[in-house]
Amino acid sequence: MKKIVAILAIVLLAGGWLALRHQSTQNGQIRVKVLEVLASGQQNPFEGGHTYETQTLKLHILTGAEKGEVIEMYNDYVMLKAGDRAFVSKVVLDDGERYTLTEPDRLPLMYFLMIVFIALVVVFGGIQGVRGLLALGGSLVLIGYLLLPGILEGYPILLVTIGVSALIIILGSYVTHGFNKTTTAAVIGMIITITITGIASYLVVDAARLNGISTEEDFYLVRALAGNIDLMGLLLGGMVIGLLGVLYDAAISQAVAVEELHHVAPHLDRKMIFARAIRIGREHIGALVDTIAIAYVGVSLPIILLFMASVDLPFAQIANRQFFATEIIRILMASIGLVLAVPITTAISAWMLMKEKKEPVSVETIEQEKKALQHFHHHHHQ
Repeated sequence: MKKIVAILAIVLLAGGWLALRHQSTQNGQIRVKVLEVLASGQQNPFEGGHTYETQTLKLHILTGAEKGEVIEMYNDYVMLKAGDRAFVSKVVLDDGERYTLTEPDRLPLMYFLMIVFIALVVVFGGIQGVRGLLALGGSLVLIGYLLLPGILEGYPILLVTIGVSALIIILGSYVTHGFNKTTTAAVIGMIITITITGIASYLVVDAARLNGISTEEDFYLVRALAGNIDLMGLLLGGMVIGLLGVLYDAAISQAVAVEELHHVAPHLDRKMIFARAIRIGREHIGALVDTIAIAYVGVSLPIILLFMASVDLPFAQIANRQFFATEIIRILMASIGLVLAVPITTAISAWMLMKEKKEPVSVETIEQEKKALQHFHHHHHQ
């Protein structure tokens, strides 16, 4: 464990140093440090609207040909204070040079938070947490070196996404949970679910006439790649990849549930174990579906408020617009995939993890189990 933690720490420190070094030498970006806020004020471009803060900054240039020089810059983007670091861009005009704030330097903070996250996972998660981090790292490598290059090269995005998703599932599951029948059952269930969801998403997106262009980023992407990108396929890929996170939780939980139920009640046949495990899965589905929906709404909240405030249309017509329709369909397809994962993984787990009984279960045992399930359902719904 100590060796693994030491290796992770070295990799993180080296990666962070390289990232900071790369950040400070980006083409067209000048890294600066705020020496002093010379002046501050407010402006109100829209009468009765929101008031924006402005400031004049004294900056020390840290990179580039002008390194070491001190400049002044007007800023109305993100308010900074003395000691902050940021990136600015320089534009040469007829009347001289003008500097504009690009972004604050957020990378050191994000790097620190990443270290805190990894430390907490290692301390409280132990070896299982370390395995999870290794699986996460492997998944990011597969996305960065297989999925994204495959998309940029023009390969069919849906096929590439399903293929890379299958690799992510296999890598993440076996690294985190080990090589055993339970993990294998979950892996097979997830791959089947991803394939079904991907094909269904393709049919739904085509039926809904979604072209994949719904945000400002999509327009920038089309312009950056000179139109050589399948945005509809990219939308489908995002749907499939977005499902993976919650799919792990549901599939592994169902496989483990079947295994544990079989150990506790080895006298029950596959049908009874399946019914008991499905009961567990229903509770899981309720929690995860709510998590998916709230997460998507949270990410899209600013755009939702923008449309609600600026468009004088009924809600149904607003929901029918491409941006909202895309997000709604994304939520629904992810939820459908999650729901399908429960019976699929449970059935595969019951088939793989349980041996066929040579002796049939007695009628009395079957009746007792049915009564127990009926009593539980009745008690739960009261």
